[in-house]
Amino acid sequence: MRMIKRNTGLFPSLFDDWFIENRLDRQDYETFSIPAVNISENFSIFAIEIAAPGLKKEDFSIELDKQVLTISSKNHPADDSESEIKRKFNRKEFNYGEFTRSFKIPETVNINEIGANYESGILSITLPKKEEEQDIKRMVEIS
Repeated sequence: MRMIKRNTGLFPSLFDDWFIENRLDRQDYETFSIPAVNISENFSIFAIEIAAPGLKKEDFSIELDKQVLTISSKNHPADDSESEIKRKFNRKEFNYGEFTRSFKIPETVNINEIGANYESGILSITLPKKEEEQDIKRMVEIS
């Protein structure tokens, strides 16, 4: 059963029905379970944001090993209530599978100050930069 009819325009493509129906209507959505990531930087921090709605902060694991930051999440059952189990889905696209994302962080990050926050479906990780040593100008006496 198709819930929403797509507007294909005046001249539909020859491949629309074959590609859309057979690729996107498949039930193996595990291949689409890697969450989107934004990475930004300003003068004092690097920031990583991961879009992972529907999870709790306890579902995440963040590890740092040899300048590699690894963010992972365990499998999260989307249908753990009895009402969800009894429902018959015509289409089910929500996916809460396991994922792991790894990032090589620069040596300029102060690893003792890394912090994380999960709010409104976004996991935000802040990686403060080390303070740069200021060149100190001094006079050297000649003996």
